[in-house]
Amino acid sequence: MTQGAPGNPGGPEESYGPPFKGQPMDGWGDTERKSYWAFQEAMTESYLRVAYIKLGSDADAEEAVDKALDYILANWQRMLGMEHLHKYAWTVLNSRIFDQQRARRRRPEPADVAAFEAFLNESDGFLTRGADAFEYLAGTIHFYTAVRRLSERQRDAVILYYGLDYSTRDTALVMGVEEGTVRSQLRLARARLLHLLGAPTNSPNEDGKVRA
Repeated sequence: MTQGAPGNPGGPEESYGPPFKGQPMDGWGDTERKSYWAFQEAMTESYLRVAYIKLGSDADAEEAVDKALDYILANWQRMLGMEHLHKYAWTVLNSRIFDQQRARRRRPEPADVAAFEAFLNESDGFLTRGADAFEYLAGTIHFYTAVRRLSERQRDAVILYYGLDYSTRDTALVMGVEEGTVRSQLRLARARLLHLLGAPTNSPNEDGKVRA
């Protein structure tokens, strides 16, 4: 598991902290309390990192995540009956990020472009190491324009997998989907970008990740 990836929601009782922002849990059972604290502990760092990539501001990211976790806390007992709890929580987070963008009177835009920029920065010099057509195009302004035309789920997978260097397993956990769905979205994102950029299609890696 990479640094910053979702933590194990299990562990000793001592690892559980107080409820987010000290909000009351009156009427909750011990299991309900522990399950929320475990969720918060496991997901907060990932949520903050994703929100920062999309918003570009620590303050805005923290506010969006605070609001998302407040809502999740208020609805936790209902959410425990959901089949796809993490997927619903991910939707709540994205909704609060969108609200934060709108509050700043900015056109919501796929700031996951920053994720690709982060990938390129970490792969400094890859253009001189026999990169394929896709990697070369990733270094052009046309690539970043094309990223805007990916679906939201594809962009989210790109943020977590490329930008934050999560494994497909951890990406799936944060998004609340199956690992196979993440791999599929990454392959679709790559194919979509190649199509939009009119680039020759090479056989991608199984998970769609670009490697030097």
